[in-house]
Parts: sequence; structure tokens; C-alpha cells
Amino acid sequence: MIRLAVFDLDGTLVDSRLDLCLAVNHALRALGLPERSLEEVSSFVGEGAALLVERAVAPRVELREAALAAWWEHYQVHLLDHTVLYPGLRELLAALPFPLAVHTNKPGRLARRILEGLGVAERFVEVLGGDEAPRKPSPEGTRALLARRGVAPAEAVLVGDSLVDLALARAVPLRFVAVGWGLVAPERLAAAGAPSPARSAAELAAALGAA
Repeated sequence: MIRLAVFDLDGTLVDSRLDLCLAVNHALRALGLPERSLEEVSSFVGEGAALLVERAVAPRVELREAALAAWWEHYQVHLLDHTVLYPGLRELLAALPFPLAVHTNKPGRLARRILEGLGVAERFVEVLGGDEAPRKPSPEGTRALLARRGVAPAEAVLVGDSLVDLALARAVPLRFVAVGWGLVAPERLAAAGAPSPARSAAELAAALGAA
């Protein structure tokens, strides 16, 4: 029986790739560096804003802090220009019969602004950001979240799209449900031992026992 489902954000609930890419390229232009493609930036996402920007400026790591400041300047204004929920997820979130939470490596205040802007924030009992607990795949944040809710790991499930999420689920440990529409190819998830990913909201509902 599921008493709490914990969702990743970017690549799982929301497609934020274009807004993240535009913010990265704003920062790169500000520093006179070449822009990155959408595919490149997408591959950098998943371990927090600082690592995203560090990977984008590589090998010029000495520019990381200046680039991060420029990224913040742009992203906090434009984080909802193109970001959307993945198809069918609004309806799925409304229909799931148990409490939901978000644990993301994105800064918490930005994650909450996105969920509020997309009209689904009230569906989550808690949103935990990467600046509010040790970043995933450290299990500390998720374990603390579960403890605050009085939920044992065996009564929870983690829904995510990445190898970071898979590693987190193993570290807690708790059941992992993978989605196949996110930032990591389903083949990479499978090669790492993840269960067969859900490829639609309907398949995710079935994996969560709510179809």
C-alpha cells in the first residue's frame, strides 16, 4: 500500500528543458562563451543549478560563479516561459488516491514557483529542493521527508526519470518507478537495472496501482 509518492520534478513532472537552456545560454553569452545546444544542456540537468552551470562553462570552471549569477538572473524571471507538465500528468496528479511530495535538486523556491505557476502546487504535501537538503542521490533528504510524514520507506514510492533518482531509491531504500519521457533515455535506465519505465501517464497510473 502506497502512503506517499515522491516525485522528481525536471524530466518527471515538468518539461523545463527549453527554459533551462535559454538561461544557460544567456549566462554563456554574458561571459563571451559559445552557446550550448538543447541536447547538451538537457544532459547537464539533474544535480542542481550549480553543477548545471559548471558543466555548461567547462572547461572554463573559473567562470562558474559569474555564470551562475547570470543564470539565476535570467532563470528566475523566465522559468515558466516554456515549462509545462508532461501530457496527462495534471489529470493523474488529481486522481492519485494518496499524498504526493516533490524532491528535486532544483532550488526549492524555484520548484515551488513552477508548481504554483502550473496550478498544481496544492496537490503536494511538501516540496523539497536541492538547497534545502543534501542533493540527491544522498538519501538524507528523502529519509527526512518520509519521517516528517510518518511514512516508512516500505510504504512509499519514488517516481523519477534519471540515474540520480534510481541511485536515491536504492540508497533510501524504497521502490522506484521510472518514467521514460524525461532527460535520460529509457535504455540507459534499463541498463542500470531500473524497472521498465512508464511511457505515458496511463502506464504511470498503472505502475502506481491507480489505473
